[in-house]
Amino acid sequence: MILITGGAGFIGSNLIASLNERGVTDIAVNDHLGSAAKERNLAKHRYADLFPPEDLFRWIEGKKLEAVLHMGAISSTTVTDEKAVMAANFELPMRLVDWCAHSKIPLIYASSAATYGDGTGGFDDDGAPAALKLLQPLNLYGRSKHRFDIALAERARAGGAMPPQWAGLKFFNVFGPNEYHKGGMRSVLAKSFPDAKAGRPVRLFKSGRPDVADGGQRRDFIYVLDAAAVVLWLLDHPRVSGIYNVGTGRAESFKDMILALFKALKCEPRIEYIDMPAELSGRYQYLTQARMERLRKAGYDAAFTPLAAAVEDYVTRFLDRDDPYR
Repeated sequence: MILITGGAGFIGSNLIASLNERGVTDIAVNDHLGSAAKERNLAKHRYADLFPPEDLFRWIEGKKLEAVLHMGAISSTTVTDEKAVMAANFELPMRLVDWCAHSKIPLIYASSAATYGDGTGGFDDDGAPAALKLLQPLNLYGRSKHRFDIALAERARAGGAMPPQWAGLKFFNVFGPNEYHKGGMRSVLAKSFPDAKAGRPVRLFKSGRPDVADGGQRRDFIYVLDAAAVVLWLLDHPRVSGIYNVGTGRAESFKDMILALFKALKCEPRIEYIDMPAELSGRYQYLTQARMERLRKAGYDAAFTPLAAAVEDYVTRFLDRDDPYR
């Protein structure tokens, strides 16, 4: 059995879908549903068990699992309750590491590109503790993920008790089906779709830098189906451990994404540019772009879906359907 924490969430539910496509159904889902949208994330999928996060350590006691895919977290970048975030994003996964090490069960977990902060230090997924400590996340979510990355890297370097396989995945700007419950944390594409479909202009932020055009802020957008494929590849390659970026290695602008949206809808683009909110001033990333050499060197050789093709697939197979869920 494979345990997926956060299994009713965005990446978690797509992992279940991808495993089901392989014929794997012996899956345990650890999550709170909490909303109709999260319930619908699981509605099409087959799994063996579903239980809430507060029962995690009671449930795993005595279990022999194939792997733990730890996708659960407080992922909002605007949450300010440090005690709650550190409990969920650091203390709980540290207990899970101890359990996986003792039980000799592989652990693959979600880190984040938020650990890179404003990106001025680059996006090299060097997993050495000294390299990790140079990074300066901009928000509490990024700091919590960063602290966990460092703790595991230091333990591994010191020869401490570790799972037989451990992999931290620094997901970049993941978008795709089943993100609808995330509200304001949804991708710009998902938030913009209703306006584009209705013929209203899509709004993008103006640039606050003279060297970047309005809407020209760039991100490493990765389709969630590709992100799930990386996780499944790691399951297939239990000798691969470490911290890895999960992006495409290519940065494209928000304007590029929205133009692809209009093209997928077969309508003329309408874009308006609005001032960036004051609360984002000084905390806004103008560029994210994953360095992918380490994952490629580890053996991952699958292609990543180009942005325009990923947007077209997301729009035509999901967003523009009565049932947009995967």
